[in-house]
Amino acid sequence: MRTLAIFLTLLISAWSFAEPDKEVRLTTLQWPPYSGQQLAEQGASVAVAKAAFAAMGYQLHVDFFPWSRAVAQAKRDEAYVGYFPEYYSDAIAADFIYSHPIGSGPLGFAEQKDATVSWSTLHDLKALRIGVVQDYVNTEDFDNLAKAGILQTEAVINDKSNLLKVISGRIDLAVIDRNVMDYLLKTDPALSAKTHKAHFNQRLLADKKLFICFKKTPAGQRMAEIFNQGLKKIDVDAIMAQHLH
Repeated sequence: MRTLAIFLTLLISAWSFAEPDKEVRLTTLQWPPYSGQQLAEQGASVAVAKAAFAAMGYQLHVDFFPWSRAVAQAKRDEAYVGYFPEYYSDAIAADFIYSHPIGSGPLGFAEQKDATVSWSTLHDLKALRIGVVQDYVNTEDFDNLAKAGILQTEAVINDKSNLLKVISGRIDLAVIDRNVMDYLLKTDPALSAKTHKAHFNQRLLADKKLFICFKKTPAGQRMAEIFNQGLKKIDVDAIMAQHLH
């Protein structure tokens, strides 16, 4: 019995020692309903990521930061292997390895209900003031036109700030995911009493796929491959639907 006890003790010790190798750390932001510390399973995108890693025997731990810091921490801090959720961008792909898609979201514009905007191409929006969130990727065409100064954009730190600016008439439009807009208007005390003043523009910019961005390192490459294998073992759409509706 003593031999068995010693063996079990050594086995448990070995398991405990190896366990950190089975933990993955990523950075993210408060972006409900996709990610949020107070949400069930920390949001739809986090739930998908956790399920995919769990399918491969890994435990995901996420830390929440303002978006710009979340990206910066993922780049420079060895504790993290990447960040999410992110849209695709060639510029980001130069520095990070994109996972397979972990879901998608409808990207468009918030606008005042009594000042709706009709547009066919982005050039139709040249005379308007458009809110964006600092360091967010939007669409390639939109971001290129904004960078060239053809579109007039104003950057803020989060979507809530943009919605408040739309409602008050300080900007004409704000780039936002429709699910994020709906969630904020329903749950944020500063916005919920003003839901009658804003709605989602009828024309989408794009249905944007969401990804995890892994570091371009051997460890990042390995985790990306493991994660992509895990995605094949889960129902991404079902998990997203559970948390978005």
